[in-house]
Amino acid sequence: MSSPVVRRTALAASTAALVLLATACGGSSDSKDAKAGDGGTTQADKTASAAAPAKALGAAELEKAALTQADVKSGKVTTKVPARDDVAHDKVKTADAACTPLALLQAGSWVGTPAATVKRSWLADAKKPAAGADPKVALLAGLDREKVIVTLASYDDGGGAEQALKDLRTAADKCAGGYSYTADGTKTGIASVAVTQAPEGADEAFAVTQTMNADDVKAPVKAVVVRKGATVAYLPAINLAAAVSGKDFDFPTALVDAQLAKLK
Repeated sequence: MSSPVVRRTALAASTAALVLLATACGGSSDSKDAKAGDGGTTQADKTASAAAPAKALGAAELEKAALTQADVKSGKVTTKVPARDDVAHDKVKTADAACTPLALLQAGSWVGTPAATVKRSWLADAKKPAAGADPKVALLAGLDREKVIVTLASYDDGGGAEQALKDLRTAADKCAGGYSYTADGTKTGIASVAVTQAPEGADEAFAVTQTMNADDVKAPVKAVVVRKGATVAYLPAINLAAAVSGKDFDFPTALVDAQLAKLK
């Protein structure tokens, strides 16, 4: 998800939150000189693909495979993603074409040319601040929740799903030192890209933490991508408090498990 998504989500949370996020995410700059790999990196495990090409899901099948509220134990699933959270694929541009897959991922889109796609959004439950907490601390506690845009993409071009994961790994390697992109005309600078431990249970998986420049804050944004057959699930996540403070956050792996369960 791009910086505009961070700001718009914060506005929905509260007016005060918008003030903080405007400070944290109001502008960003290119950061080619930043060093990559903050916090260490590990290459995600990849399981062997089946010998025969997997059958691509049609639009109706993909819709059935997408998450609903009944599939998750916490948080809120939105089945009709509003336009403000649905950045068009062709509205994402990078200064370096090699980094385009990462930009598309973080903007909430897909990689390659899928035959069908469907989107959902998920927002974690709000956390209650401690009694008597400082107002600023209480506000940040209320913002300490993850938002994920879940995109399912089905590929029928005989290897498109596998190629999407390959393109993401290549981009993570080439763009580890940072890059910039625009989404809906707003520029975002990424200071570093670090491949992280991917979840198990998929035919293939990829996980990454990108460090976003937000004025004086370097904020982590994360994503997990999993493939089952010819279907790829893209799950980029932001944390509203992290966007303000720059602190790390845990990716909601239960959401990946729930999506994989529906793709079996």
